[in-house]
Amino acid sequence: MDVEKFSIEKVGGILQQNRYIKWFAVAATIGMLLILLGGALVTKTDSGMGCGRNWPDCNGKLIPDNITTEVLIEFSHRLVTGVVGLLIVILAVWAWRKFGHVRETKFLAIMAVFFLVLQALIGAAQVLWGQGDFILALHFGISLLSFASILLLTLLIFEVDRKFDADRLQIGKKLRFHTIGVALYSYIVVYTGALVRHTDSSLICSDWPLCRNDDFALPSNMYEWVQMGHRAAAGLIVIWLGYIAWHAIKHYKDQRVIYWGWTIAFIIVLLQATTGMLVVLTKLNLVVALLHSLLISMLFGLLCYMVLLVSRSRIKKNSK
Repeated sequence: MDVEKFSIEKVGGILQQNRYIKWFAVAATIGMLLILLGGALVTKTDSGMGCGRNWPDCNGKLIPDNITTEVLIEFSHRLVTGVVGLLIVILAVWAWRKFGHVRETKFLAIMAVFFLVLQALIGAAQVLWGQGDFILALHFGISLLSFASILLLTLLIFEVDRKFDADRLQIGKKLRFHTIGVALYSYIVVYTGALVRHTDSSLICSDWPLCRNDDFALPSNMYEWVQMGHRAAAGLIVIWLGYIAWHAIKHYKDQRVIYWGWTIAFIIVLLQATTGMLVVLTKLNLVVALLHSLLISMLFGLLCYMVLLVSRSRIKKNSK
């Protein structure tokens, strides 16, 4: 009887620990998303120098006393980054010890912490010494890699892949190629979008979809090339994801995670393109611009999960 009671208590303790790490993983994921949106807010409001050339202190003080809008935005972003960074490190160590037997856990834990530290160092270097626009454009993309790593780690902790029978998935070579290809290409789209912001090219073109709808001429300066280059890259990914969604709907109706995963990805990219258009037409409305950043974060995280599913699946034979 005592042995049975001990076994029940032990199982209950394990379930309780699993519940704790799940909630902790959700908090870290949401926190990393807040870091992404906070960084976008800093850039879009030109608050990067709100704390002057000081880091990690703000204007020479640990807690600034002269609070302006720029100071509040920049200091809040630093504070959130520090707190969430601690959560991510704890989650990485916790997941490593508890779920280290799952093959992707250790890799994702390392990547989450590595890219978090890297994006923090780039942000600090910008404050202390300044960086070129092409280097700064990497900042959002590196944060996005950290977010994707944490998101996938959270999905592994929740054992989402088991719920979708990821080990039983059969994915054809064509879909494998397009999954990996579009995931890598999406990072190029992210980089060109960040470059638009950091080069102040957001409103260089007053119309949409062309730079000036009454003029079919090629871009005349670097800023127009950056803006139209991003639009072209974004247009291509919409078409690409549309094709992949069509292929998944046609050939993978029996595998719901593939069917719905690519359907949702196409819906998100359509919303992403719509908010990109509205950013221009509303003259950089802040809510629309932040929604634009949120959607690309969701899309990139989903694409990374589809790559994870490809890595766990078997090759589908006789696929068209």
